[in-house]
Amino acid sequence: MAKVVTFGEIMLRLAPQGFLRFSQANSFDAIYGGGESNVAVSLANYGVDVDFVTRLPKNDIGECAMMEMRKRGVGVDKIVWGGDRLGIYFLETGAVSRGSKVVYDRAHSAIAEIESGMIDWDAVFDGCEWFHWTGITPAISQGSADVCLEAVKAASERGITISTDLNYRAKLWKYCDAAHREAVMTELTSYCDIVLGNEEDAEMHFGIKPEGITVQTQGHDVKAEAFLSVCEQMMDKFPRAKKVITTLRGSISASHNTWAGVLFDGKTLFQTRQYQITDIVDRVGGGDSFMGGLIYGLLKYPEDDQNALDFAVAASCLKHTIKGDANLVTVSEVEKLMGGDASGRVAR
Repeated sequence: MAKVVTFGEIMLRLAPQGFLRFSQANSFDAIYGGGESNVAVSLANYGVDVDFVTRLPKNDIGECAMMEMRKRGVGVDKIVWGGDRLGIYFLETGAVSRGSKVVYDRAHSAIAEIESGMIDWDAVFDGCEWFHWTGITPAISQGSADVCLEAVKAASERGITISTDLNYRAKLWKYCDAAHREAVMTELTSYCDIVLGNEEDAEMHFGIKPEGITVQTQGHDVKAEAFLSVCEQMMDKFPRAKKVITTLRGSISASHNTWAGVLFDGKTLFQTRQYQITDIVDRVGGGDSFMGGLIYGLLKYPEDDQNALDFAVAASCLKHTIKGDANLVTVSEVEKLMGGDASGRVAR
């Protein structure tokens, strides 16, 4: 199977135990994760040869982040070292009617202060057939946006398949105004063959809106057909894109979501079954687990978009049962759920 490279930030995640609020916490659980690193871990679990590229501080915490990736089977030899600190985010896990909260502490992180020329993309892309980035990386700083642009240009020159998860994060885009943000994301996305994004991503980055619904009004009754107009508009704006995909999350409560997916190839709108995810353990990384499953599915089933999409949704559904950022499931577990077995029986 093809070699994959992902590029972005890995952070230290600090969270109160269970469902405690920040104000109740006397200790925090420490986990490492980030959008592109989570995708890399998923792919490694599925047996894909994958490298994660980032910039880490040369200290004990940076080493711990690197070792977390290495122990999951992700290639780390293309990581560059420098800067003073690892980015941190604090997570308060919500329940029922109380949503989760995230507080970022990632200013002046190692990757926020990355500069053009620090990464040897010729070496990184040697033998690579797929490159993945997310909209989180260019949101960190102008420097990280510039390096991301270096990456997509280098990948494009080599004929490498390029994918993105648009991942709009309002709390991150601080260094520029909305017009500059749109220009940055438009240029980067123009190089992409595979584009994943929900309706909020499309609207906030490009002003593209679905017909007849908004993020706030759709509730849990999410209709896949409503997103066809978004997919068509995205393909009109980005003619290189071969597939536009969106996840369909219906939020009944913080503990109960519905989950499905849609893929549009320019002609056919593929849809999945809708999963009921109750008693959510951890929804952070849900989109990343979908992207990891989608990349694997498209590589394994290159002529079967429906099967690839079904794999992605089932993989992400299982991620909601796992504590932490990364999806630690196997191909057989995903295929079992795809086959309709959601019993959760003990495997003996």
